[in-house]
Formats: sequence, structure tokens, C-alpha cells
Amino acid sequence: MAKVTFSTKEQSEQLQISPEYVRISMAAAIELGLKPGRIFRGAHCGCINLLQNYPEGCYANCTYCGLARERPGVPEDNTFIRVAWPLFPTDLVAEKIAEHEDRVGRVCIAQVQDHRAYDDLIDMTLRVRRQSNVPISALVSATTLNEERLARIQQAGADIIGVGLDAASPEVFDQTRGRGARGPHDWDYHWRIVRAARQMFGPMKVNCHVIVGLGETDRELVDLFYQLKSEQIAGYLFSFNPEPGTTMQAAPRAPIHRWRRIQLTKHLIEERGLPREAIEFDATGEITRINAPDLMVEVAINTGMPFMTNGCPDKNGVMACNRPYGSYRPGEDFRDYPFQQQADDLIVIRQQMRLEEIWPMADSKWLMANG
Repeated sequence: MAKVTFSTKEQSEQLQISPEYVRISMAAAIELGLKPGRIFRGAHCGCINLLQNYPEGCYANCTYCGLARERPGVPEDNTFIRVAWPLFPTDLVAEKIAEHEDRVGRVCIAQVQDHRAYDDLIDMTLRVRRQSNVPISALVSATTLNEERLARIQQAGADIIGVGLDAASPEVFDQTRGRGARGPHDWDYHWRIVRAARQMFGPMKVNCHVIVGLGETDRELVDLFYQLKSEQIAGYLFSFNPEPGTTMQAAPRAPIHRWRRIQLTKHLIEERGLPREAIEFDATGEITRINAPDLMVEVAINTGMPFMTNGCPDKNGVMACNRPYGSYRPGEDFRDYPFQQQADDLIVIRQQMRLEEIWPMADSKWLMANG
């Protein structure tokens, strides 16, 4: 009997894998009309997040990730940031993005750790670019890249590079993503790719994802915020939310007061010019005091901006990637807000933050009147 062979394209279609197929977040599927539903308070998903799909899942083994190589079960049942990612033909998704170009501010194509992932990232970027002019971010696996490959990603149509640094220090990185986790990633090599991308794509055209709650200290996060700012690299925060079946499934989340303080501190550093010496820490590296002017802190809080989702901008510079339910589940307290908060939200945020414990100029009268 003659042996039947299939082309790579035919294999992709038969197995429903990338580049012919792609997973998109549930919020993105709702936004594009591919799934029924609506997002709380009428918010919309400004960035369509695409995730590569392979039968083997991801070859990395990050201890907190629902796509980890050693997570029990079959890859198609895995979640990513605790959200289901339905599967669709890539060309259909690209068509829907073009149809909704007036509402879609950006597309982000996320690469997993797989020997096919880089070539497929180029292919998928070109498919989206052929259909529309929506800005494209490439959320890359730095371990698979070099300078030549970064240049090809740019040539394919991506204008922003995102790197999942995730950990705030070399030690935490190694424990959760590197050799300590039986994973392939290396802290120094990630930084090599981050800096190469920064040189190639330009200031604030490269971002690092950072997860709060993997075992880092506040001091390590603050040091990272200042480093990123000095190199004109954006930092996007996520709040650790344990995924069932992962190594860190039983690990506690960062307490809400710590998360809120980190959000505020990052904003004050990046947007208000808070000097490093204004932040004090205890022996464990926890923030104990922020010596900032009354007006600086009150204005920042009242805008609500520190507590909104960090993400890539649209073509007009307005934040597009608002990731509804990226750090929390429906029904849980918001960890970051995908929409502008209302006055009642800001009251809750102030109560959660317990700001009077670390900021000597906290307005106790305001807290008493609204607490």
C-alpha cells in the first residue's frame, strides 16, 4: 500500500494546530462575535489576543502556568491565566478582526515554546496584516529568538515586542521558569533579547510582563520598575492567580493591599517621577513608607489610572490591551480594571490599599468620611 503523506498545511488543518488554527481569549471571542456573551459593565476587549496551539502544548515548564509541560491532563484542556481559550481557524479570526477594525485597537499574537512556534508566529502575523491595518504586538518566547529573528518579526508587521519576563529577580526566575523548574529559560538571555528588541523597535516599543506574587519582594519589584524606566521599556503588571494542576496551584495570591500598593508605587515611579529614595523598606523587602507629596498621591489615586490594566496601546497611544479577567475570575474582586473606575470603585480601592499604613500624609478625614 502506498504511503500517504500530508503537507505541513494539511497536517495543521487535520490536527487543528497553528498556524492554520489559533486560540483566542474568551473576551476576544465575544468581542469578535465568535462566542455569545457580554463583559461586565459593557466593557469591551480592546486587544484581540491570539495564542498558538499545538497538540503537545508548550515545552516550557513554568511553575505557575496552565500551559506548563508537566501539568497533568491533555493540552487541549489547559487554561491560560485561568481563562478558556476557544479554538478557531486563523484566517477566520483575521477576517473578524478586519470586520471590527473600528473597535479593535490592537492584536497580540502570543508565542509558546515549540520548535514550530517562531515560523508560525511570522505566518500568523502576516495573515493578520494582510486583512487589516490594526497594530500588532508579538508576545514572544525569548528563548527561541535572536537578533535576526526579531528583525523578521518586525518586517512581518509587528510594531511592539512583549516579553514574558514574569519574575522580578534572577532567583525567582530560575525557581519558576529556569533550571529550578526544569524549564528551558534563562534570565540573562531574556534580558539580551529584551535589550536587542529595545534597540531595534525603539523606546517604549518593548514591554516586559511582570507577575506579582511569585515569591519576589517589594524591593525587587521596585528595583525592576526603575530599571525598566531607565531603559525606556514598558512594564505590564499581572497579579498571580494560581492555576489548578500547576506546581504553584496551592501558592497564596498576593494580598490585595500589597497588590494595590505595588500598582500605585509603579504608577508614581513611571508617571509622577517618584524618586527611589522616597520609598522605604523593612528587612524583608516590604514597602513600609512612601514619602510622596499629598497632591502627587491624591491625584494619581483619583484618576484611577494606577489600578487599570497595563497593556499595549492602540494607534493613537490609548491603552488597548485591557485583558478582562486576566488576573481574576468573573465574580471575584477586580485586581485590575478593564474600564475607567467609578467613584464607588475608588472608595473600595482605598479601603483595600490601607494606604494610611505606609503613607504618612494619607487623608484620615477622607478615609473616615468614606470608609
